[in-house]
Amino acid sequence: MSGDAYHITQPHNDGRGAILAMSRALKQSGLHPHEVDYVNAHATSTPLGDAIEANAIKSVFPKHSSGALALSSTKGATGHLLGAAGAVEAIFAVLATYHGTAPLTLNLQQPDPVFQDGFMPLTESKEMQISAAMSNSFGFGGTNASLLFSTAPVS
Repeated sequence: MSGDAYHITQPHNDGRGAILAMSRALKQSGLHPHEVDYVNAHATSTPLGDAIEANAIKSVFPKHSSGALALSSTKGATGHLLGAAGAVEAIFAVLATYHGTAPLTLNLQQPDPVFQDGFMPLTESKEMQISAAMSNSFGFGGTNASLLFSTAPVS
């Protein structure tokens, strides 16, 4: 988790709160960024917030810019469930690891230009081995949480 308290409704332009939450999840898990296969983005379809989160993800997972990291948002299927959004999206991340399928971003018609160089949200579900999946939840007031789920044994 992290709390940046930058603004009541928008994240800091450099995505520092999101970066800190994702980095802390990785550190606590003992996993390296290249070991994460799928990210369920918070992605509320706000141009400012989505671009900042996308850049934060690219910052934390730089070696995945070739397209190796599956990225999607399940809000296109469920809507923004406010207080339940984080729990439902975490369930999607767990199910992605269990079933070996990264879900698509439903209703995505025109991805933001921030997505380039192979770093693109899925517009079709992708069958793949998912050993580690991250679920992001970033809320009003700078409250940020990233959960990391892994099938690897805990040591």
